[in-house]
Amino acid sequence: MSKVFGGRYQIGEMIGTGGMADVYLGEDQRLSRKVAVKVLRSDLAKDPSFLSRFKKEALAAAGLNHSGIVAVYDSGEEGNNSYIVMELVSGITLREMLKSHTPIESDRAIRIVVGVLDALEYSHRNGIIHRDIKPGNIMLTDGGDVKVMDFGIARAMDDIGATMTNTWNVVGTAQYLSPEQATGEVADLRSDIYSVGCLLYELLTGKPPFTGDTPVAIAYQHVSAPLIPPSQINPELDANLDTILSVALAKDPKDRYQSAQSMLEDLQLVLRGEPITTKIKKLVPKRNRFILAAAGVTFFALVGLAFTFMNGKAPGPIIQIPNVVGLTQDQASALLNGYTINFQHAPDSRIPKDRIASQLPLAMAKVQKGSSVTLTISDGPGDTTVPANLINLTLEEARNEITAAGLVIAQIVPVNSSAQPGTVIQVSPDPGSTISAGSGLILQIASGSIQVPNLVGLTGIEAQTVLTQSGFLIKEITAYDQTQAIGLVLAQAPAAGSTQSIGSQVTITVNKQN
Repeated sequence: MSKVFGGRYQIGEMIGTGGMADVYLGEDQRLSRKVAVKVLRSDLAKDPSFLSRFKKEALAAAGLNHSGIVAVYDSGEEGNNSYIVMELVSGITLREMLKSHTPIESDRAIRIVVGVLDALEYSHRNGIIHRDIKPGNIMLTDGGDVKVMDFGIARAMDDIGATMTNTWNVVGTAQYLSPEQATGEVADLRSDIYSVGCLLYELLTGKPPFTGDTPVAIAYQHVSAPLIPPSQINPELDANLDTILSVALAKDPKDRYQSAQSMLEDLQLVLRGEPITTKIKKLVPKRNRFILAAAGVTFFALVGLAFTFMNGKAPGPIIQIPNVVGLTQDQASALLNGYTINFQHAPDSRIPKDRIASQLPLAMAKVQKGSSVTLTISDGPGDTTVPANLINLTLEEARNEITAAGLVIAQIVPVNSSAQPGTVIQVSPDPGSTISAGSGLILQIASGSIQVPNLVGLTGIEAQTVLTQSGFLIKEITAYDQTQAIGLVLAQAPAAGSTQSIGSQVTITVNKQN
């Protein structure tokens, strides 16, 4: 790599890395100021789609001039290197803050999100949505200011052809994706608002609203799983925050805040100790009545309707999507003729390279003919690194880190220890090791016992959410009972109320017609 880019930017040490690019400390020799230089990874620079996206970031962010947005000064190419020159910000990301386990008071969390919303209101007014709001893309400066960065998949609002773009860290990103992004639909400013809701939820409770072991599992929860009110996790929270988050995290964009400013204003009311707007409160009973009325609809029908209404189209013929996992791209395209297909790439240890590794919606889901289908093409196993910070994390925190690294938990071994029950005390392979993506890790956790929740009558997705958040591993089998709705849990083992070790396995039997 050349040490001087564009005849003026002296390249120094690496200070960060991400899914698309590495970031270096630089010095603008012409203006005598420190800058950050983001350089597209060499393995991605050969891919025209990644190169186009990287250049789009420079164009999108360069036109934004706001104190809450990391400024982009310049961009260019030096040999085989494409780069962006940005404002150098001294501080930490919200992801680093959350990893430190430093308690965040609710008022501070709200003020941070108000800063994010203020920046987004400005970018939305200028026709740019971010599409990748998450803790890793929000910085807190040493002076306490909020800075939104990485408009890597931002787009102009009139670019109606743009949909979700996959990156290496798709699993981590999936925790903050809106339902319409998770299903491959076009994102608008309300998608940013949903992601901000996920961010606020995590700052207030210490965990994202939905977690899972795979992007598909997380995506399905965004689309269909009920939201656990944050006050159930942290009873000290203002009840108005439950209402605000129920609106920000509504499944249907029409039920969300319609601007960043409107959500910002409600959060400012909470900070002042004032009641939130009557309009928002009326929207939430209205939606609750609808949910109660729809309670008897089967899970797959709910998914199909969600896809339909997020498209803004009148209901049409509902059909089952065929299974294309394992097929080539051409074979899958032929079988899905008539659907809008979005292709993306990701490492996968189970599916051969250049074959379909996963599909969303899942096979046999009932959706409207012509709906959007997102297919992930396997890039082969690839390599990833065992996260270095797993020791002393809770099982759920460790699962989030492991999943974000493209790995899975293969086994959990409870052991006697003086450490806090339920925390990780040893990992195999060792943290920092380079292994194939998709590999399984063995975790030793400090033993402790908890009660198994009652899962019978929940949907399979709801049961998985409850078990994941309780600290259990999940095994799912199927059976058919014509007297029960498809998708409901018919039985569980061990029984509800029994005491089991943290990290042990719970088997659920889900109603499915073979």
